[in-house]
Amino acid sequence: MPKSEMTRRAFAGTLTALALSAADDGWTELFDGHSLEGWRPSENTGSWKVIDGQLAAEGPRSHLFYSGPVHGADFRNFELEVEALARPGCNSGVYFHTAFQERDFPYKGFEIQINNTYTGEGSYRERKKSGSLYGVRNVYKQFLQDDQWFKINALVRGKNVQIRLNGMMVVDYTEPNPPVIPDGPEKGRFLDHGTFALQCHNDGSRARFRRVRVRPLPDSTPTPGPIPVADEIFKQVINVGRHNVPMEDTHVHLKSGLTLEQALAKSMRDGIAYGIAINAGVGNPALNDADLARYVESMKGQPIYVAMQAEGREWTQMFSRTAAAKFDYIFTDSMTWTDNRGKRMRLWIPEEVGTIADPQEFMNTLVERTLGILDHEPIDIYANPTFLPQAIDKDYDALWTEERMRKVIGAAVKNKVAIEINNRYKLPSPTFIKAAKAAGCKFSFGTNNTGPADLGRCEYGLQMVQECRLQWQDFFVPGAWYPKAIERKA
Repeated sequence: MPKSEMTRRAFAGTLTALALSAADDGWTELFDGHSLEGWRPSENTGSWKVIDGQLAAEGPRSHLFYSGPVHGADFRNFELEVEALARPGCNSGVYFHTAFQERDFPYKGFEIQINNTYTGEGSYRERKKSGSLYGVRNVYKQFLQDDQWFKINALVRGKNVQIRLNGMMVVDYTEPNPPVIPDGPEKGRFLDHGTFALQCHNDGSRARFRRVRVRPLPDSTPTPGPIPVADEIFKQVINVGRHNVPMEDTHVHLKSGLTLEQALAKSMRDGIAYGIAINAGVGNPALNDADLARYVESMKGQPIYVAMQAEGREWTQMFSRTAAAKFDYIFTDSMTWTDNRGKRMRLWIPEEVGTIADPQEFMNTLVERTLGILDHEPIDIYANPTFLPQAIDKDYDALWTEERMRKVIGAAVKNKVAIEINNRYKLPSPTFIKAAKAAGCKFSFGTNNTGPADLGRCEYGLQMVQECRLQWQDFFVPGAWYPKAIERKA
């Protein structure tokens, strides 16, 4: 037999083996790479084309529904893999458990968001980023870059949905019974069964899809883990997040045995994105640039914000701008400072504060130090706001006068510093929050936990959203409001 014939046969055998292997592993391609066969576009059908072997979404709103023969175009439990690319300013998505409809956004099923740099239309600012289980479990940090191919993997088993971006899990949601359906027209947003769809959101949002494949799982596939109890906080997290208020806790610490794995599991279980911070400053874990760099490196590839809590007033002299700029944001408080007599104190430690002989003088100094922090330190969030030492905190309402609040609020607005609504101390007061909202302040939710036991679910923040009528426009989102303070302040 000629050598060339042997080579051809060996090559053909290799292809056959690969095809059998692909078939054996249960994966099936839904896009043939050259046509729209098996897919049905809605409304503006011309928004979908096949270009260079890729599904191209470009034009007015349209959704491309899978209608082919695989599994009868009806999937309950499955693994789905989509390889996609988003152009700058693109809003797109991948739907599952949906059904064809001629017009509008699909009412049935769930959308996995694709949005790296799309900011919204008109006055609306879209904060939900790629990987979000839209309106139910939202991702607020940008993990993907425009004009780069990426993979979305969705795994649905029973009442559980897991979403991964390039292998990194960003959503792990188990639906309660009965399901919590967020406010809005999508009354079919609960786990059921249905087909898949790709989104062309609007004219100007351009996306490409080069691979869509599925591995169906048995309808009897059980839900991994327990079904959660949908208490009032669980429902508020979904409904408040659905209205674009960022459900983020930007003040989380890995302390007292709380591991990163435990924090991530709780973050996904509660539906609250975390910013996990290292304490940096005199007497804290980070004392120099090398300590900061090690922390940032340790958090690479994690679905979190990486934050720096600057401690004490010395921190600006301890760390370089370059090292600090590696963090997603920086926050501090006015709980550590030196009084007019040269006494350095940490306000949460009664022994360091001592006796406060003149509370009015103390308050004047506290406000003065706070203004100095807001004016001169490159911070994005003012944490533990309006905290008072134990010796005088019973007089909080009397000591935080309207004039003192006005000064602090004015400095925060002027310097573009967000005010933390703190879960641990239940600060600041509703009176302060209402005044800050009226002045144009932005807010963030923060816990400042001491360990796993007091890492809450933003209960005080959710209470203030209702009591003070806060809306999404009132909230800070790292990387989506202003350039970072460390980049815009001297």
